[in-house]
Formats: sequence, structure tokens, C-alpha cells
Amino acid sequence: MAKQLPQYETLALTREGRRLTITMNMPESMNAVNALMHEELAEVFTVAAMDEGSDVIVLTGAGKAFSAGGNLDHLANNAANPHLFEKDLQQAKRILGAILDLEKPLICRMNGHAVGLGATLALFCDIIYASEKAKIGDPHVALGLVAGDGGALIWPQRIGLTLAKEFLLTGELLSAQRAAEIGLVNKCLPAEELDAAVDALCEKLLNGAQNAIRWTKVLTNMELKRMASSVLEAGIAYEAVSVRTPDHQEGVKALQEKRAPVFPSSRKS
Repeated sequence: MAKQLPQYETLALTREGRRLTITMNMPESMNAVNALMHEELAEVFTVAAMDEGSDVIVLTGAGKAFSAGGNLDHLANNAANPHLFEKDLQQAKRILGAILDLEKPLICRMNGHAVGLGATLALFCDIIYASEKAKIGDPHVALGLVAGDGGALIWPQRIGLTLAKEFLLTGELLSAQRAAEIGLVNKCLPAEELDAAVDALCEKLLNGAQNAIRWTKVLTNMELKRMASSVLEAGIAYEAVSVRTPDHQEGVKALQEKRAPVFPSSRKS
């Protein structure tokens, strides 16, 4: 008999047959990642890997969003106390490392917007099915931050260097339809069809040869893990530096004041 699933404050774990669903469960804030969710995400994928009661994992968000990225209060606190941000970056490394080490298929049910860290979490999943109402993007640069906690690694692997640079350097959000067209996500579906499509995919995987599926995933992740060992270390270092810049202070302030940022480093004509 499978062990009882742990309880979290910001995440909900549910098991249905051999399928384990991890739900980011703060719908009132569009599942924006605060300090506690960050800590819990750093643990939950290891829990999923060790769960004897499941063979397929689904990651999704409660409510209208998948995850809106960083919680504004959390971002402001880190900007005021940069040493705290280094803990976040180390946790981000643990989160992504645990996802890459997870041998079970990890399916993203992208029910709504996936932004910043939310986009990174989605893109590190093995297969992404997205609602046509969703948008995805990594606007680190819009906050004066380096996209160092996974974006610079995973976007080029999904869509190639040329497009990845365009979207990471501009911070542009893409519609799910556009994301599917360029191969950033696997499928864009009408919202009312998303659950049935995810269910069918999970059922197909659960009816397959489990060892063959897991070990094929291990092989396809080998090169990604090799790159992660170098790119994430550099990314964490660069992002840790960028959080201390006047540009980031201005980015957070502009977000709080709901206006466009005017970065000190920009050269205005």
C-alpha cells in the first residue's frame, strides 16, 4: 500500500490511480511563488520521485493561472535584502535538479499564465499541454534581472538559440497558440478540452512499459543535466549580481507602482 502523501501549505498533492498531481495551490495570488512555496517546491519533486504509489506526475496550478512567477512582496523583500535572494537561487537549483533527476514522466497541465519561474517550471516538464487562454514568458529582464534560474538553459533547448534570445532578451509573453507553433509547448487546446487531453496522455503513459519509459527519459535528460551543471551555476551567479543593481530596484518599484520602468542603465536619447 502506498504511503500517505505529505501535506503542504502552498501545494496540494493528490493521487488518482498511479497518477500523482502536484497543484500550486495559491489561486488568490495566481500561484505567484512566495518564500514558502519556493521552499516547498524545493522538496516536492524529490517526494514525487520516491512515491511508490505513482508512475506519472502532473504539475498544474489552482484557479486561473499556472503560476504568475515571483510574488511581488517576496521580490521587494529580496531587492531590499539581496542576501536573502541567494537562498532563493540555491533553492531554484534544487528544484530544477530534482525535476531533472525525476525518472517518472512529468506532465505540465498549463491551465493559465506561466510567467518567470512559472514558465521555467512548465518548460522543465517533459510534455506541456496548455490552455489556449494561457500565456508564457520569462520577463526577468523587465525587472532588471538576469534570467539565470533556468530560463537561459531551457528556452534554447526547446526552440533553438535564435528564438530563445529574442524572447529572453525582450521578456515578451507568448500566447499558448504561438508557443505551440514554435515548439515551446507540445499542444495548445481549448480550455474545456485540456483535462481530457491530459487524462488521455497520462493513461497512455501509465499503460506503457514503465522501465522503458523512465530510462528513455533518463537518456534524453543526460545532455540537459550536463549543461545544467555549468549553465545554472553561472546563471545563479549572474542573477545574484543583478539583484543588487539599481536597475532591479527600479524594476521592482515600477511593478509596485504599476508603471513602465525607467532603468538607470538605459541610454535615453
